[in-house]
Amino acid sequence: MAIASNTSLTYGAVAIREDLSDVIYNIAPMDTPFMSGCSKTTADNTFFEWQTDSITAGAANRKIEGDDNIGADARVLPTRLGNYTQISQYVNQTSGTDQVMNYAGHGKNQAYQLAKNGKRMKRDMESMLTQNIVRAAGDATEARATAGIPAWINTAHVAGGSGGSASAGSIGTTAMVNNTSTAAASEANIKATIKECYDAGGSPDMMLVPSNVKQTISALSQSVSELRTAANKEAPASVVAAVDIYVSDFGTFKIVPDRNLAADGPGSVAANIFFLDMDYWAIAWLRPFNTVDLAKTGDSVKQLLVAEYGLVSKNEASSGILASVS
Repeated sequence: MAIASNTSLTYGAVAIREDLSDVIYNIAPMDTPFMSGCSKTTADNTFFEWQTDSITAGAANRKIEGDDNIGADARVLPTRLGNYTQISQYVNQTSGTDQVMNYAGHGKNQAYQLAKNGKRMKRDMESMLTQNIVRAAGDATEARATAGIPAWINTAHVAGGSGGSASAGSIGTTAMVNNTSTAAASEANIKATIKECYDAGGSPDMMLVPSNVKQTISALSQSVSELRTAANKEAPASVVAAVDIYVSDFGTFKIVPDRNLAADGPGSVAANIFFLDMDYWAIAWLRPFNTVDLAKTGDSVKQLLVAEYGLVSKNEASSGILASVS
């Protein structure tokens, strides 16, 4: 095909306006299911404490009639536990010129970056609170650390693979020992963990799992085949290939995937399945999310986004863990 002489084409034009959408497409996931499920409490110190207690298992309790030689029973005192708060922060600095620019898709750049880093910090928190981290008092060169879930769960712990063990000694201060080989995310291991939770007195109702483990659980043949059969009767065009609810001998569990959990094991960071009763988990806030204006030293705006918080395990026996799964 030919183009007539002197036809104006866009290729050589110099004054065409840019076409930039006023929408910013951000695919980053913001869901934090563990944090969202935790209750909120306050801390008044960087080291905060609470107490746990339990009642011993049932035993023979038969006494003779008219016994006049009755001694006092030994007292079982509550256990005193504690954790440290840790500080998370981001600093945003924007020049005076940048602050007055007209950006596509958002308003003032400083406010946009602060809002974005607030969501980023929540993901940081979700990741840290679910990792195998022990509490640390910190010092002038080391940051304080709050103990994560694996360091607390001691009673209902199923290693599954070999070489793994629950946190030894005082919970919260000793890390869980990851397996030297991975455990299968099998129904047998899931049932074993649920039974340990039940025998310890817990009633968890949520399985918090990495994405790859969620798919493994959905592939459990017994559950999936029944769901597919039921679905096909009502909607022949539908295929149900997911298991979101697991009905066990000791309760019904929601299976919740968490993008922030480690996805594989074993090793220093391993994939775990958490069996949680969220009534027994909380976040203690010493300083809730806050934006602080920092000293102005030039032609810029500088602000600190900061939060200080710690994890509360109200009673570790309420929950369980299937460790180092693959």
